[in-house]
Amino acid sequence: MNFFSHPTAVIDEGCTIGSGTKIWHFSHLMTGCVIGENCNIGQNVVVSPKVHLGNNVRVQNNVSIYEGVICEDDVFLGPSMVFTNVINPRSAVSRKHEYMKTVVKKGASIGANATIICGNDIGEYAFIGAGAVVTKPVPAYALIIGNPGKQTGWMSAYGHPLTFDDNGNAICEESGEKYQLVENKVSKK
Repeated sequence: MNFFSHPTAVIDEGCTIGSGTKIWHFSHLMTGCVIGENCNIGQNVVVSPKVHLGNNVRVQNNVSIYEGVICEDDVFLGPSMVFTNVINPRSAVSRKHEYMKTVVKKGASIGANATIICGNDIGEYAFIGAGAVVTKPVPAYALIIGNPGKQTGWMSAYGHPLTFDDNGNAICEESGEKYQLVENKVSKK
């Protein structure tokens, strides 16, 4: 075993777990999930079948990651954030064949108690604020806050607000990386 699992964690047969990953108290990894290397799965987390988590993904306490969710490398999922996987759930109607895919791209962060409505991908290095409700796809580097979630700015890969000049250029205050805004899309220079 090349990963750590707390004795109270439940790991079903058929999970793939990368080296250096840590799985904490009362978490449940279900058959067929794939967890990358050096991930941290917090307390009371459920990872459903067919979920894929890339390398270095951080899942904080009390998060359920349902079938249909894919998180690329370096994703942060804040405490008690929520994914959905059916757009119109009803207790008396089985819709397991209607699970929608949601992809959280590399480096994105989702804050505490945020909700991601299924089928809405989160772009690279996007930043979803605490308590936000995402109801539409999120562009790379976007800052989303509120309910419903609205874009209020742009964030660097280091998690700092970007202020663009008249030429569409910005510099991250921590890393010094340069960014460009063209036609409402941000990219590194």
